[in-house]
Amino acid sequence: MTYGEHVWMPDASSLSRRVVVTPGMSGGGSLLFGRIGDWTWDAVSAACSTDVHAARNHDGEPAYLSFYYYRIRGGTVVQPHGLGFGDRLQVSSRVFDMGSRSALTLHRLAPAGLDLPDLPLEAAEFHEHPHAACLYAETFNRWVSRTRSGSNRSLAEVSPPDFAHEHLPRLANEHSPRTLVGRARQTGTFHPGGPAGYRPGGSPLTRTYALDPVRDLNGAGLLYFAAFFSIFDTGLLALWRAAGRDDAAFLQRRIADQRIGFFGNADIGTVFTITAQRWLPCAAGRGEIADLQLRESGSDRLVSVASIELAPAP
Repeated sequence: MTYGEHVWMPDASSLSRRVVVTPGMSGGGSLLFGRIGDWTWDAVSAACSTDVHAARNHDGEPAYLSFYYYRIRGGTVVQPHGLGFGDRLQVSSRVFDMGSRSALTLHRLAPAGLDLPDLPLEAAEFHEHPHAACLYAETFNRWVSRTRSGSNRSLAEVSPPDFAHEHLPRLANEHSPRTLVGRARQTGTFHPGGPAGYRPGGSPLTRTYALDPVRDLNGAGLLYFAAFFSIFDTGLLALWRAAGRDDAAFLQRRIADQRIGFFGNADIGTVFTITAQRWLPCAAGRGEIADLQLRESGSDRLVSVASIELAPAP
């Protein structure tokens, strides 16, 4: 079996590929999340007859398939921060209909040679019976355009006129993240009242983070969605160090479940406040959870929230 950027479409809503892990998609940072985001754009382009990379709205202005919600579920074999150079993966992606201005894409990253059914990826697999060895990703994207030239504030929801979605499979209501993400946007957390079965692990920690124009912006001048993973990891690292653990152990962390809601963008010069709360499980068998919030310093505007559940230590 040949691996590399070998891509094919099993059906009108799906995209599959065989992948060799390269330095540009491995390590302890956000590289893999960026690559999965690229696969989302590839899958939507193929399934929706739209060139996502060069999309325009009705006024001829650039339209961007922005990330509104991103969820990762780590597996026992495939982990976000556990991939090594040369690892081989089978990647399955499928796009679901979420209306005329958005799309939801599921991805499954399986070890090469894993015996899996030759069927399109279903939402029920992701939510109800994931394969233990695999990593799963869910991305919920919305089309946006700038309302002011050179500004990343007040992005407007739009849709390219050639965006085709009616033929795509629809999600069952129980698998749609709309309500979950909407509540997180209103309350500032994925865990209003705290996660069930957990207790606070100390007081919340706060730190500031200045938007880095060298590392944090993408080619369109927007705050890159994958940079949010790195920004939140600075909050997670602060909790890690406060618990007396070293940085070498941080690089070995394993992700059970990670969610990010993207509720705004930012301009050059923005300074953020990161608030991080550690939650400890009340019973054995679960890992700790970091509940994080990103706000614009000064205005207190909510930009993003995240929840990072770590796999329990062996």
